[in-house]
This record gives sequence, C-alpha cells and structure tokens, in this order.
Amino acid sequence: MCKKFLYFAYGSNMLMKRIHINNPTAVRKDIGILKNFRLDFLTHSKRWGGCSATIVPTERYNVWGVIWELHEHNLPTLDCQEGVADKVYFPLMVEVETPNGNVLNCRVYQQCNNPDDHMKLRLLPSHRRPSPLYIETILKGAQENQLPCDYIKFLETIPHNEYNGEYDIGLSLKEV
Repeated sequence: MCKKFLYFAYGSNMLMKRIHINNPTAVRKDIGILKNFRLDFLTHSKRWGGCSATIVPTERYNVWGVIWELHEHNLPTLDCQEGVADKVYFPLMVEVETPNGNVLNCRVYQQCNNPDDHMKLRLLPSHRRPSPLYIETILKGAQENQLPCDYIKFLETIPHNEYNGEYDIGLSLKEV
C-alpha cells in the first residue's frame, strides 16, 4: 500500500492543472486556513517572471489554501518543484483548519528568505511583485476551490509586475 501525505498549497499549486504537472497523484481533500501566517512575496522566480509567494509567521493573520493528498512517491517531485535542493523553499509541518473545524497536519513550503518588513501587499514595490501569470494562477486556484469571497477579493488587490515575457512553467496565460 502506498503511503500518502497532506500538502497545504497557498500559491500556484492551488490550481489543479498546475499541481498535476509534476504531481499527478494529488487529490483535493479540502480547503483550509493557516492561522498566524501572512501571505507575502519576496524571492524572484525566473520560471514565473516575478516573485513567488511565501508565508511569514505573523500573529492575527491567516492564509487560505487547498489541502491536497499525494502519494509519498510524489514527495521528491514536490520538493523539486519548490526548489528545496536550491534552498529557495524549505518544508515544514503546520496545522491547517478546515471549514468544518477539523485540524489537519500538512506539509507546506516557506521561502528560506522572508521579508523583514510587513507592508500591505497592495503597496508592494515593483521588485517584490508577482507576474501577471502567477497572480492569475493563484486567483484561478482560489476560485476553482471556492476559497472565501473575502480572501479572493484580497488576492485580487495584489498588484503584478506587468511582466510580458516568456514563462517556463508548463502553462500559458491562455491555459490558466
């Protein structure tokens, strides 16, 4: 029998089409909220043409996302996708609460370097902004999984960097 693990996605991997590119065993289990963390952007991703999302421990903030169940043999592909070997992200285990109150222990990824300052995402300087495709992928994943409307509205306020070059992620803006 194949062992499985739970993974909490808060960025592009919320979109089913995106997570299945490298992790075909992913099955959506639920949505959930990660308490006392905030969503932020810092490290530039060549693949995405802008900064990718991270979570930063911050009291009284919350991050919504999707809880996926994956076969253990997808752990290396997920780590590779998140740049663990390149020290872009590191994995950690967190407690995620589902809308019905269940608390699940999930793997999540946090950037190795996180912003020291805490600014409103809508005021992000251009060098810390995600690309249009990246933010659109996050939004589509949030909508596809019916995250709370107020959280989707929050995501819609995040400015992008207006990048219009090529992407190396297996999806185009048309496919998102």
